[in-house]
Amino acid sequence: MGEQPIFSTRAHVFQIDPNTKKNWVPTSKHAVTVSYFFDCTRNVYRIISLDGSKAIINSTITPNMTFTKTSQKFGQWADSRANTVYGLGFSSESNLAKFAEKFAEFKEAARIAKEKSQEKMELTSTPSQQESAPGDLQSPLTSESINGTEERVTPDTTQHTEPRAEPSQNALPFSHSSSNINKHWEAELEALKGNNAKLTAALLESTANVKQWKQQLGAYQEEAERLHKRVTELECVSGQTTVIKSQKTELNQTIEELESALKAKEEELERLKAEVESANDFQSQKDSLTQKLQDMESRNQTLEAQLSDLEQRLESNQQEREAFRNSLRSLLELLDGKLFELTELRDTLGKLLENS
Repeated sequence: MGEQPIFSTRAHVFQIDPNTKKNWVPTSKHAVTVSYFFDCTRNVYRIISLDGSKAIINSTITPNMTFTKTSQKFGQWADSRANTVYGLGFSSESNLAKFAEKFAEFKEAARIAKEKSQEKMELTSTPSQQESAPGDLQSPLTSESINGTEERVTPDTTQHTEPRAEPSQNALPFSHSSSNINKHWEAELEALKGNNAKLTAALLESTANVKQWKQQLGAYQEEAERLHKRVTELECVSGQTTVIKSQKTELNQTIEELESALKAKEEELERLKAEVESANDFQSQKDSLTQKLQDMESRNQTLEAQLSDLEQRLESNQQEREAFRNSLRSLLELLDGKLFELTELRDTLGKLLENS
């Protein structure tokens, strides 16, 4: 069945700086999908993460690896084969705990698989079973080796990285039948060459399809970048909203001051009216104060209209921002779906290569 995803989560991916060996270097602009894969044909567990079409994590789990929680939402592990240290930043403690639990589980499974492989090697190391060694020549021509993703094999595994040198060692106990064995190996080699040619043709065809998918993915990435810029603009608008709120507070204070001043003027007007009743000389002063009162009321209405307009603008900006966030969230979900489809397509291609 090839490699199958058995657990997935989302996290921000980092790698240790190869120069300083101290600072973390982010390898993804945003949270990406990080998945555990299991290859049932080789009993191998791997951690794989893609940022677009680029593999930013391709780490094979070995029994001597350790996943360390360095904070409440951050964990790391060292990969000696890749000569680096990977770090993952999660959105919650529960996601980190679940990932660490799966890491320990698959690490134990890798240890058991390694022990079983060593026992199998001990059982198959007898001279009678070494005669079947030519069949092991097929192991380097897997779908992973054609795609360039074949992992480096440790000395305790059953795969052979130098198939031409191995048969001569196995043939030492059978020097009297070396010519027959060589003919058998040559026939196996010719069959492997034919299979390799078929797989190469299929790979070329799939490469053409991958180029088209990369173009589509590039278009999606450009759209995502445009949306990120739009989010930045809306965040700037959000910053302006704070200024508008402060202006609104100042306007409210001004209105309160005007209202208090208006009350004072009204009291003064009442006093002046009493004086007008006692003296007609104050009539002109009364008219002046009445005009001032009207001006104050007009100004008050203007300020109230401005305040209402600011509130409407603030509500409109908040609605636009919420709608944009919803559209961005939908696009991110669409991108996740496309990435998952690409992963399934890669698995399908692997199956086709293996069936070929």
